[in-house]
Amino acid sequence: MSLEQREQAEREQASRMLPPTPYPEPAPGRMEVRRQHFLSEADRQGRSRSPRPALRLRGRLGLVLGTVVAAGATVVVLSIGSGSVDAPRNVPPASAASVQLLERAALAAATTPQTKVRAGQYSYVKTVGHTSVLSETKAGKMDLLREDEGMEQWTSVDGNERSLQRKGGNDNLLPGTPGRGNLNSPTYNFLAALPTDPDTLLKRIRDDAEENHGAGSDSTTGPDQEAFVTIGDLLRNGVTPPETSAALYRAAALIPGVDAIPDAVDAAGRHGVAVVRTHDGERTEWIFDKGTARFLGERTVLVEGNAWGKAGTVVTSVALVSSGIVDKAGQTP
Repeated sequence: MSLEQREQAEREQASRMLPPTPYPEPAPGRMEVRRQHFLSEADRQGRSRSPRPALRLRGRLGLVLGTVVAAGATVVVLSIGSGSVDAPRNVPPASAASVQLLERAALAAATTPQTKVRAGQYSYVKTVGHTSVLSETKAGKMDLLREDEGMEQWTSVDGNERSLQRKGGNDNLLPGTPGRGNLNSPTYNFLAALPTDPDTLLKRIRDDAEENHGAGSDSTTGPDQEAFVTIGDLLRNGVTPPETSAALYRAAALIPGVDAIPDAVDAAGRHGVAVVRTHDGERTEWIFDKGTARFLGERTVLVEGNAWGKAGTVVTSVALVSSGIVDKAGQTP
């Protein structure tokens, strides 16, 4: 099958995944420009990279390395799989299907009415879901446990106040104040200040990923996967200026290895279409409403069986169920 035939098949697949929307279809030239951009980028990176072994660490939705002792059991929170920090040299550009789906999501986000935000207000987000941990029992066996990730959180839009988190019926002020915010802990004002040009935005995110997950680090996530995870975290933040959201979707379409699948279920039980990226035996999925292309949630699924479970096991799943801007911490939209 020729490249043109494959791209046509992928576009037809994308059309079947999402019904027609009130937003215009992305121009064919947009996808071709992005594809050519990453064909050259993948070639450049392939010439400059050299494989080396490294210790696996996690992205923010992945799992961290650490231990805690509770109820006589040692809980070991690990990443899923292991491997080299460097991506394979033959990782293809984002598929035409994923580019089309991300462009639809970008167009939907861009037409969302802009919320007027004032100093002193809070961004509110409510999520449901779970993460997984491996627990070593007294008998020396390993049990796979689920930890509840359902919560509500209020974050100062300008970072001048401490964040309030409500989890399991308990309210806690998170240590310190957000300050201006950063890619790992964004405030609304930080997100609003991000560049809205997709190439510039991806460079900003990827430079940060390269610094912490590139050559010379102990990470095996790799800059491309970490950039994908970072964008997913920012989208899951729930309260992002429309232009920034649109730019994040378009930046994701520039990452090699991004693809699409026709069906996925978020932590709230909602079916949608997903943009995905597979790395080191696990598939990170961003789930969108099939009718509106609205972001629903994110999950990580094993594509290869390991200590965490069989192929197909959902090891993390977090759904965004509500978000907005409120005047005070504790209020809901």
